[in-house]
Amino acid sequence: MVDAGILSIIPPIVAIVLALITKEVVFALLAGVLSGTIIYSALAGLSAFGVLTTTVDIMITKFGENANMILFLCFLGVLVVLITRAGGARAYGEWAASKLKSRTSVLFATGLLGIFFSIDDYFHCLAVGTIMRPVTDRTKISREKLAYQIDAIGAPLCVIMPISSWAASVISYFPQDGSMSGMQTFIQAIPLNLYAMLSIFMVFFLTFRKKSEFGPMVAADRLAEKGIFSTPEGEATEDDLTKFEKSNPKGRVCDLVIPIVVLIISCVLCMLYVGGFFSGEGLNIMEAFGNTVAATALALGAFCTLVFTFIYYICRRVLSFKEFFGCISQGVITMVPACIILTFAWTIASVCRDYLGTGEFVAHVVETSGMPVVLLAPMVFIIAALLSFATGTAWGTFGILIPIMITICSVAAPQMTITCLSATLAGSVFGDHCSPISDTTILSSTGSQCNHLKHVGTQIPYAVTVAVVCAIGYVIAGVTNSMGQGASTAISLVVSLVILTVLLFVMPKVWKQKETA
Repeated sequence: MVDAGILSIIPPIVAIVLALITKEVVFALLAGVLSGTIIYSALAGLSAFGVLTTTVDIMITKFGENANMILFLCFLGVLVVLITRAGGARAYGEWAASKLKSRTSVLFATGLLGIFFSIDDYFHCLAVGTIMRPVTDRTKISREKLAYQIDAIGAPLCVIMPISSWAASVISYFPQDGSMSGMQTFIQAIPLNLYAMLSIFMVFFLTFRKKSEFGPMVAADRLAEKGIFSTPEGEATEDDLTKFEKSNPKGRVCDLVIPIVVLIISCVLCMLYVGGFFSGEGLNIMEAFGNTVAATALALGAFCTLVFTFIYYICRRVLSFKEFFGCISQGVITMVPACIILTFAWTIASVCRDYLGTGEFVAHVVETSGMPVVLLAPMVFIIAALLSFATGTAWGTFGILIPIMITICSVAAPQMTITCLSATLAGSVFGDHCSPISDTTILSSTGSQCNHLKHVGTQIPYAVTVAVVCAIGYVIAGVTNSMGQGASTAISLVVSLVILTVLLFVMPKVWKQKETA
């Protein structure tokens, strides 16, 4: 690693600006990677050819480190194609269309399904999109709306679930010799994780209140009502999306439900298995979840599901032997764009974190700023959001800021530890939610088969609205902290909910007036 100073923030800025200007996320990510490796090579005294070798070496390393995630994506892509070809998705869509008559009921069902899949954000993004996309298409709900709902429930819910891969990650950064365990601190921080709580509230508020959309989402909804949907390649009509789908007319709802249920059970059991729960070492469930490698467990669970699905579909005679294996290459092909984007996103995150020290630079600015204790929580929230947005990773931000935050609070304001932990988690999730180079943002687009940059553009106004309220909430939390953690949490959360509710009533009217003008 080199000490790049302020130059360390150039790669994420290049990637984000070019993504917004060119609308080509792969080009933007590659440009960001190259800008970072050029800076590193110049400071490290490498030759011009060293820029290329460094870039390729990082890509190879990150692809290898994340091969388990790539496998999971490919296995899930194969499962999606199998379910479609067997007629399960068509049958479920017809059943849901007959039972879920309104936009509200479909969006509510999507939200509930998201809660059901909250054990891991990767799994959540892809599974919910896979199951609900045919239903939302049929009910003329835009794919941007589906992608937003997936994204706004996925990471925010995972980061407040004690039994999740996110909780295990957060807990791992706490010192073992502290007065309170990592799990105890994590649980106490849940109610004050304002971004997570308010994002989930906003999803269901927008679900039940008609004409509550604002920003670019309004235009996306109007196109969907006309049967024009966003796709990774651009836009397509409803007929274009369905005319190439081949499915068995004998397929039933069980041909979708059973493989998905098996996938959930397999992934949970594999997470426990990889975490050592069945090793005989006496680990409990929480310890096993904390010790697991989520991507490896998900890949193993998905592979077990494919083996089961092969046996199940052959016995059901909804797919022949030849048809089943013909779906494998098709399923992998559907995930190639996501794999490319993820590889470049992991690469630029590594350049920023491991080669240029972007996180250390931002963290040093926070540590030496000398801010008042009352403003500590909102400033931590803002810095975590900026760092997560720039690097595209909430987990990386956890690893950088949580140890620093704990150290600062233990010296300057021990009473603010829970509040600042909540602000760190909330800011990290907000930045991850908005960042076009975030893996969960990319997977939300992939699961909903929505154009990635359209997903980013339509959800940012919603995410920023929640974030502004969160910043106000953390100021209130700092002011009321002397009243005790319980009272401070209750006051901050209630006031934040009231402010957000008022804004959600006002924003659609303001947007409508702007459109009229």
